[in-house]
Amino acid sequence: MTDRSLIALKRRAERGKLFVVSAPSGSGKSTLVRMLLKVEPACALSISYTTRAPRSTEQEGVDYYFISRETFDQMISDGAFVEWAEVHGNRYGTSFHEIERLLEAGHDVLFDIDYQGARALKACYPEATLLLLLPPTMAELKRRLRKRGTDTAEVIERRWHAAWRELEHYGIFDFVVVNDNLQQALGELQSIYRAEQNLWWRRAYHVEMLLKEKPEAVEHD
Repeated sequence: MTDRSLIALKRRAERGKLFVVSAPSGSGKSTLVRMLLKVEPACALSISYTTRAPRSTEQEGVDYYFISRETFDQMISDGAFVEWAEVHGNRYGTSFHEIERLLEAGHDVLFDIDYQGARALKACYPEATLLLLLPPTMAELKRRLRKRGTDTAEVIERRWHAAWRELEHYGIFDFVVVNDNLQQALGELQSIYRAEQNLWWRRAYHVEMLLKEKPEAVEHD
C-alpha cells in the first residue's frame, strides 16, 4: 500500500463518528440524547435550525437555532442544508457548516433528527450510523405524549398518528432500540455508539501498519 493510501486510511480512522438517533415524538429521544452526551464526552450534538418558536425551557444555540421561515428558505436556496424537512407544520434542517465545525473540533457528531433527515444524511455521509428509538407500545407512546404537558390534545393526536408512518421506515436504520427502561436503553445506545469505533474500516490503518512489520520469511497459508 502506498504512503498516500496509508495517509488516507489514517485520516478516515481519525475522523469523528456521525451517529443519528431518530424516534417518534414521545419515545424519550431527547432525554436519552442528553444522557448519552453526559457519559460520552467526545460526542457533541449537532444543533438543528428550525422555524418553530422556542419552548420555555429551550435556548438559542443550545437546543436549536431559531430562525424565520424566510431565512430558512434562503438557506435552502444557498444549499446550506445536508437535510431539511417540514414536521408538524414547522421546518427543521441540519447544515453542512454545523457538521464540519464539530468534526474539525475533534468531536463525534450526534444527530437528533427524524427518519427523513436520517435518510438524507446517510446519502451525503454513508459512514453515518442510524439508530431508531421506539416505545414499548403505541399506547405507552400516547401516555408519554400526554404526560409531557407541552401540547394540546389536537397536537398530541397528530403526533401519535404520525408515529405510525415513521415506523414504516424502520428498514433504513442500522439499529433499533426499545425504550422500555431508560437506563437499559441508555446502555444499549452507548454500546452501539462505542462499537462503531471498531468497524473494520476504522481499524484498517492499524491493520496495515501491522502488516508492514511482517518479516520476509513469513509465508501465507
